Amino acid sequence: MAAPTDRAAAVRAALRSLVAQNGFHGTSMTAVAREAGVATGTAYTHYASKDELVLAAYGETKAALGLAATTDLDPDLPAERRFHALWLACYRYVKANPDHARFLLQVEHSPYRGPAHESVLTDENNPLLAQVTLPDIAARLHPFPLDVLYELSLSPAVRLAAGGIELTQAQLDEIADACWRAISRPE
Repeated sequence: MAAPTDRAAAVRAALRSLVAQNGFHGTSMTAVAREAGVATGTAYTHYASKDELVLAAYGETKAALGLAATTDLDPDLPAERRFHALWLACYRYVKANPDHARFLLQVEHSPYRGPAHESVLTDENNPLLAQVTLPDIAARLHPFPLDVLYELSLSPAVRLAAGGIELTQAQLDEIADACWRAISRPE
């Protein structure tokens, strides 16, 4: 018998996979439970509603993306090079986890967008947000709202990975640099 946290994780993973394939309207709690290998009642034991489940899965997905992007990040790199490395790490993570990329895009184009972003922006342990607030990076950024900074910087990595577009390393490097130019002021 799986532990309760394993069941909750299975439910979140099933939701991500089904939403990535079918969208939100094509993903019922019954289908999520079936995909997770649990009873529908078990899914509701962990998440009182589909909305609660979506926000939990989104938070988990963003946390995994943030961790993947920042784990090997060299804090001694200049801001521009650190962003470049972070962007490439984000791209590699979502390219290796296409359901995560497609799930994130589904959330971005749904009524869940606002509450999902709010939940991530209020997370004090958000490693991507921590990077944006570092003095050397913060001083270089245009004074755009965080949502705009994300759309111009890391969102292209998610969209490209979700679309399955094959790019060379040189192209990825150029795109990462273009994203940095879009959000930063010249020194």
